[in-house]
Amino acid sequence: MIKRTIDQIKEREYLKMSELGEFCGVRYSTIKYYSELGLLPYEQRGDRLAKYYPKVKASERVKAILKLKEQGKTIPEIINHYISERGAK
Repeated sequence: MIKRTIDQIKEREYLKMSELGEFCGVRYSTIKYYSELGLLPYEQRGDRLAKYYPKVKASERVKAILKLKEQGKTIPEIINHYISERGAK
């Protein structure tokens, strides 16, 4: 498998987990963790149901989570923030 360059990643609408991490400047494990917690939007595609993240929406969410963490919020507080946000819609 050939790794895409950051310029190629920037042009794509949907990103793989590792590409989203590179695009956002965070580790793969960070994206995986947030995804497992249900904090990141994604679609599953193909025979193997690989996760693909909408670049704009998912990267904005990663940045928002990092900002909340900088403000001293814990992961459970961040999860509750997004759960209550969903309930308000």
